[in-house]
Amino acid sequence: MATGIGGCTPQQALEQLQPLTDNPPAIASGEYRQRIQHAQRLMRENDIDACYINAGNNLLYFTGTSWSPSERMVGAVIPAEGEIAYIAPWFEIGTFKDAQVIEAEIFSWHEEEDPYQLFFTLLASRGLTGAGRPRKVAICETASVTLFLGLQQYAGDIELIGAQAVTGHCRSRKSPTEIALMQTANNITLRVQQAAASILHPGITASELINFVDKAHRKMGTTGSYFCIALFGSDSAFPHGVKEPKPLRDNDIVLLDTGCRYKGYLSDITRTYVYGEPSARQRFAWQAEHEAQAAAFSVIAPGVPCHKVDDAARQVLASYGFGPDYQLPGLPHRTGHGIGLDIHEAPYLVRKRQEQLDVGMCASIEPMLCLPGEFGIRLEDHFYVTEGGAHWFTPPAKSLDDPFDLAS
Repeated sequence: MATGIGGCTPQQALEQLQPLTDNPPAIASGEYRQRIQHAQRLMRENDIDACYINAGNNLLYFTGTSWSPSERMVGAVIPAEGEIAYIAPWFEIGTFKDAQVIEAEIFSWHEEEDPYQLFFTLLASRGLTGAGRPRKVAICETASVTLFLGLQQYAGDIELIGAQAVTGHCRSRKSPTEIALMQTANNITLRVQQAAASILHPGITASELINFVDKAHRKMGTTGSYFCIALFGSDSAFPHGVKEPKPLRDNDIVLLDTGCRYKGYLSDITRTYVYGEPSARQRFAWQAEHEAQAAAFSVIAPGVPCHKVDDAARQVLASYGFGPDYQLPGLPHRTGHGIGLDIHEAPYLVRKRQEQLDVGMCASIEPMLCLPGEFGIRLEDHFYVTEGGAHWFTPPAKSLDDPFDLAS
């Protein structure tokens, strides 16, 4: 049996968990204002006159206002010059003001009124309609098609474009404050992963393990698991699980993928190991995955195209006889995804992706091996880019026999 696998009851494992002592501050109002100013610089560089930011994580990122998107139009307009403004239903103004971090004028609408028409009234108040050069207004990529089409009917000479050149660029480059929050989130989840491994026993079900992981995340001071995937044996060959998971048996592969939210920012760590004695096939595949993850990490630096990270992982897997390309047994998906306020966001480490890595970017490296009918191996950790290269948020699994480096 690998070090750290089994041997504890759930109660014993929970009793050993304590909230971490590091407590980095949440995002302050000054940083939200800096984000707005950064967006405005990008808009001026790209000849964009204004940017609509929809309710959800983009609105949270730029203004600190936490508001779930719905069929009602709620958001902010950031002009390239001047002060921002909000759009919200009239009956929600009290609640909306209570949620604000960055205060600004609110343009409100009653239920029988048209918020899409009001949007252009807001633009006019900022001098962004009427005669003159053609205007270009960016619309948040998370806005619904209904909202976009609703705006388009009144746009006239105003060109509506996607906002990702602004929103994606800003959000993909994390500040030191964001990285500190993500570091804490990952530290918490790695400790939960260790605790989860310790309670395994033959017959435990995926739902029992998932329930424990949620309790462990809560014990560590969060609101629980943001998500959790637990797979045993041949189920682990399916990246996102199966309809009816099997209980754990001796010598099964165990794949546990989970994360939490800490002050808005997310973690996401996967560990794979064997409950019992690994077979030669399991060892072979685990080593291939381990080396592929390390190879992908080794090429990361500012200016490196995203596809090169994916290329490096696939080259290792192909040298072990897996693939090639997306063929199975092998790696059927991208090598990694960005993370922050969303579990999947830019940058994406995928073939042909020319976007260059930049300082502050954060992403996963998880070149999963899927062996249909046998098992799957996914080792997932996240990194952030600095001027000097990449830094792991969490140390990768050490070995199949000591995945959490507990024996040293």
